[in-house]
Amino acid sequence: MPEQNQDRIISAQEAKGDDGLDLTLRPRCLAEYIGQEKIKANMRIAVAAAAKRGEPLDHVLLYGAPGLGKTTLAHVIANELGANIRVTSGPAIEKGGDLAAILTNLAGGDILFIDEVHRLNRSIEEILYPAMEDYALDLIIGKGPSARTLRIDLPHFTIIGATTKASLLSAPLRDRFGLTYHLNFYEQPDIEKIVQRSAKILKAPLDEDAARQIAARSRRTPRVANRLLKRVRDYCEVHGQGQIRADLADQAFAMLEVDELGLDWIDRKILEIIIDKFNGGPVGLNTIAAAIGEDVATVEEVYEPFLLQTGFLDRSPRGRIVTDIAYRHLGRAGRPTKFF
Repeated sequence: MPEQNQDRIISAQEAKGDDGLDLTLRPRCLAEYIGQEKIKANMRIAVAAAAKRGEPLDHVLLYGAPGLGKTTLAHVIANELGANIRVTSGPAIEKGGDLAAILTNLAGGDILFIDEVHRLNRSIEEILYPAMEDYALDLIIGKGPSARTLRIDLPHFTIIGATTKASLLSAPLRDRFGLTYHLNFYEQPDIEKIVQRSAKILKAPLDEDAARQIAARSRRTPRVANRLLKRVRDYCEVHGQGQIRADLADQAFAMLEVDELGLDWIDRKILEIIIDKFNGGPVGLNTIAAAIGEDVATVEEVYEPFLLQTGFLDRSPRGRIVTDIAYRHLGRAGRPTKFF
């Protein structure tokens, strides 16, 4: 993904500088974790039952859009269990030896968190299957006729996998997760609570109206909300003696070019190009990408999802269409009537 897309303030993808902020603001237990109420209720039961039986928690698969708190929830689960957590990612495990080194260094009850689990190599998955099912590691030593299989018993552990693309997981791997949860986009009241909690931790005085403004622009995503809070806090440090007020937040968002629904300049540019050059559509994805100077994958995976989610774009067999809602938001006249 191009660097400029990663650095968009309203991008849900993890960006430079997010690591420190995430660690500072990360809740440590289910009671502090805001939102995702059904998942929390299920996790409380699963954690309590595992603790009562003295067994490791079933393997957990968390999937959903970037920035919704999958990594945070994995750490919360580890804290609730009182377990150590080891963090890695699918792309980081390149060879069977890498996985073997990680698994053999786990202790009983430990949690292995694998981010981007859908990017594991198939050869790595084959090694992972018996480890998840039987807590055993099957290694092939040697080559050809002299090759032999060595089985190493592993301590009972829990794998928590996180992915933004559950459909890319192979069926055998997906079936080995006993607990599977989909993280949904957050509702406005929950995002406001997250913003208020984060402001307290950052010791930044925050007005309720300002919290509402930040939440409204967050695209219903906690990571975006916290990033916006940080930028608004910086603006208010300079222009408002540190007090985050609604009027100052509005000025900060005008400078950042983020409107009241969370659209930035590139979102508006896409809509305006479709309206001005193609009469609102339908227009193909390749044409849109060429018009804004981006590749098709970036438009489809980075820009388009939020515009579809907000109802500003529609998909049709002939291409993308700007909706009446988008026309009104941009202050344009309604879609032109087409005569055939």
